[in-house]
Amino acid sequence: MRIAFLGPRGTFTEAALHEFQRRGVIDANAEAVAAANPREAVHWVREQQVDLACVAIENSVDGPVTPTFDALAEADGVQIYAEVDLAIEFALMSKGIGLEQAKKISTHPVAYQQIRQYLDAHAPGIEFVAASSNAAAARAVAEGEVDLAAAPAHAAQVYGLSVVADQVADVPDARTRFVLVGRRGKPAAATGSDRSSVMFTLHNKPGALVSALGEFAMRGVDLTRIESRPTRRGLGTYRFHVDILGHINDQPVSEALRALYLASETLTFLGSWPAASIEAIPQLYSPSALQASRDWLDAMKEGK
Repeated sequence: MRIAFLGPRGTFTEAALHEFQRRGVIDANAEAVAAANPREAVHWVREQQVDLACVAIENSVDGPVTPTFDALAEADGVQIYAEVDLAIEFALMSKGIGLEQAKKISTHPVAYQQIRQYLDAHAPGIEFVAASSNAAAARAVAEGEVDLAAAPAHAAQVYGLSVVADQVADVPDARTRFVLVGRRGKPAAATGSDRSSVMFTLHNKPGALVSALGEFAMRGVDLTRIESRPTRRGLGTYRFHVDILGHINDQPVSEALRALYLASETLTFLGSWPAASIEAIPQLYSPSALQASRDWLDAMKEGK
């Protein structure tokens, strides 16, 4: 099994991948393949270059990880199968200089938003240089491109750096949710503590979004997150991403999604998976499993 993650080595996404392994969700001997961004990781899944992608989807401080949502929208035929959330704290690391000598700091833009207050207090005026990942920032320090990086503490060991400050976070107990994305297949059995996700577009008419969300409200289905992203077809056109508390096989959820499907311009089911306790993901890649998934999706569209 090959699993893509946001690289290089030393990212929080790699730590999430290891947590999935620790919990027995994926094989401990799976090959980890570093991707440059979530889009590349999910694209590799679609093109069957890897079996799964581990990507960040939501942060408790900065909100949605929009590159992941866009990647899911672009990659037809993929689905979410499991999730894990990790506590997020940063270490500031250098090649031996102190915080007061540092002129430039690099980290991922999402991470930067989580440490800005700390930097304003302890390193006012320091220049921020955006990096593709926190670990890429640590590598940039090792290569002499910047003075300081904010990254997971273990990145200092990976790149031979010294930790200047540890447990840095403007908001205590910040967490990031990561998901495993695979090729489309039949969801795992309901556990009683599940999350489902869909993305959809609506016809441009008054009250369309209120009516769509009302399908969940009238059936007592809880929405845990709703986001909108531009469709890139023109100004004022949006694609909505919704997370639902429950499983597609729960009657209220399936009825709400069936009604939403009939009212939507497009609707894509992104999976149902355990939200609290994580069980082993199902066998996704055999021809029989894929055909069963197609049959299941056809039956859902026909209202069976």
